[in-house]
Amino acid sequence: MTDHVRLIAFDLDDTLAPSKSPMPERMGRALTSLLDAVPVCIISGGHFGQFRDQVLAHLSASDDQLSRLHLMPTCGTRYLRHSGGDWQQVYAHDLTRAERAEALAALEGEARRLHLWEEETWGDILEDRGSQITFSALGQAAPLAAKKAWDPTGEKKEMLRDAVARLLPALEVRSGGSTSVDITRAGVDKAYGMVRLSEQTGIDLVDMLFVGDRLDEGGNDYPVKRLGIPTRAVEDWRETADLVERIVASFAGTRA
Repeated sequence: MTDHVRLIAFDLDDTLAPSKSPMPERMGRALTSLLDAVPVCIISGGHFGQFRDQVLAHLSASDDQLSRLHLMPTCGTRYLRHSGGDWQQVYAHDLTRAERAEALAALEGEARRLHLWEEETWGDILEDRGSQITFSALGQAAPLAAKKAWDPTGEKKEMLRDAVARLLPALEVRSGGSTSVDITRAGVDKAYGMVRLSEQTGIDLVDMLFVGDRLDEGGNDYPVKRLGIPTRAVEDWRETADLVERIVASFAGTRA
């Protein structure tokens, strides 16, 4: 299982933790153990605050272990490493002020036109993440049950994505989480982030393993699979924890 694997990358929501929820204790223990065996990357469309609240606050790792953790918020348009006791930004590829304003206006305008703009939400619907603009139909803090009930087939989200994409041909407009639409520079997706990770670490893509819950065609993890990186599909964080525990045991057996 661990032959040739020099780095393991994970999606965040529904892979390491339930959507927009804290990483469970078991997953935290498994991830901490994995950091002793191999460098780890977490890549997601979410911003750094989500990484901090969902993962880092529930990860009992030493500074030495954290030095082997690579964080890539907003699909790798931002990259952070742990150094000197804190997280340091290595780079940020932000949208211009004009691009962000145009994206925000297009999302709100089309959501209202299509009757997809909700008045009762759990937090802000629109979020400017610098390198990414995100629409969350029910707000960033909406409970999972409410999000699943709002758009069980994904039809609403795809309708909004298509409408906004027609207005912003110079930008990338794609489906994000269960109720979200993300806007970045053209060509930016998780494959973009993984290529940047390879450049930063010097580790070839074929020597990495990517673990995610949306590797199906059309899923937001699929670009990584299309890139040719070895992948492993999971249903939820429990399956990820099972996998990580087996990988840790495999590394331990190799060293024995």
